[in-house]
Amino acid sequence: MDGETYAGLSAVAIAGAVARREVSAAEVVEAALGRIARLEPSLCAFREVWADGARARAAEVDRGVAAGDRLPLAGVPIGVKAGAAGPAGRPAGPVRRLLAAGCVPVGATSVPGAGTPWRTWGLGAGGPTVNPWRRDRSPGGSSAGSAAAVAAGMVPMATGADGAGSVRIPAAWCGVLGLKTTNGLLPVADRSGLAAPGVLVRYAADLAAWLECVPGIPARGTGESAGEDTAEGAGEGTGEPVAAVWSPDLGFAQSDPDVVRVTRAAVDGLAAAGVVRLEPPAGEAVLLDPGPAWLALRAPDGDRAAAQRTRAENDARLDTLLAGGRLLLTPATPNRPHGHDGPGDRYSTALTWAFNLSGHPAVSVPAGLTGDGCPAGLQIVAARGGEALLASVVRAAEGADPPARAPGGEG
Repeated sequence: MDGETYAGLSAVAIAGAVARREVSAAEVVEAALGRIARLEPSLCAFREVWADGARARAAEVDRGVAAGDRLPLAGVPIGVKAGAAGPAGRPAGPVRRLLAAGCVPVGATSVPGAGTPWRTWGLGAGGPTVNPWRRDRSPGGSSAGSAAAVAAGMVPMATGADGAGSVRIPAAWCGVLGLKTTNGLLPVADRSGLAAPGVLVRYAADLAAWLECVPGIPARGTGESAGEDTAEGAGEGTGEPVAAVWSPDLGFAQSDPDVVRVTRAAVDGLAAAGVVRLEPPAGEAVLLDPGPAWLALRAPDGDRAAAQRTRAENDARLDTLLAGGRLLLTPATPNRPHGHDGPGDRYSTALTWAFNLSGHPAVSVPAGLTGDGCPAGLQIVAARGGEALLASVVRAAEGADPPARAPGGEG
């Protein structure tokens, strides 16, 4: 398998080919390692590359396939966000479930360096992680390397964790899909309760496969197996559009007009394609600014009483807004990717951390490019436990606008 063929395949397609023994996991992993070796010097998406461990794991997967083991993600190379452990340590719960599904970890993806004041960065073994779309820009963070590696076709799937937008922001800025799960759905080492595991992929089918293999959620409209391509439509599998409310700023964020333009155009495209049906909000259209509350809950001397009042008010507004399976649509970030000198005084988290406070699942979907050639993401938020609905909407959205690989990842 050559590197370009590998880079264009979804995780589900790779797993299907390995399961049918059309290609071996060993061959897939060699293609992945070759692509990483070619692109890593310029992208710096990895802290470590586990070449020997990946080859050994691929051989193990091939033996399992030959023995008839059911491995829904057989031979799929994955990036593991640094800190989630890997072959040399005890992997975190989501990674263990991906291993059980047949995945092959190929390396630890970059995260911000120690003492970095802003988390929308990445530092790989070779230097700062760059955005594959524009190398003078950050890929976002803290799941920086995971997003860059997926966008560049180095791996089809990578893990992430999201405490304030750490999956959705890099997904938006690198032009890939990034899901934050419902808080508490999966275990995570975070005493504040604000963080949730997530995943970064390019294809909707891979998001559905991750949901089935990790939290055990069959995605709507994806058949008996996550690998089956039988999408029926977004609305409960009926093909009916899903009711949705659009907000460019949630009432408090200073959103970049070009980001709003691109994401609103994506919303209009989804409405025209019958994926969503825009409605006025059933109650409050906006939230209280969650920033002070989020910061207070993280700080040892924060005003927790005030934070909980903000949280309770926003929870009530969201319960009303998302009732009946309705979705909330916003830009994933209020700003474009910043340069490697930092974001200045703007919070890239302004539109994401509300849903870490509330616990709702949210996904960033590629929306298009701003005038300077940077990707923008459309954030889609569902009621708690609404991951299957999000996956079906993402599948329908992909049908309206197929994914593109970052030009900086062409090698």
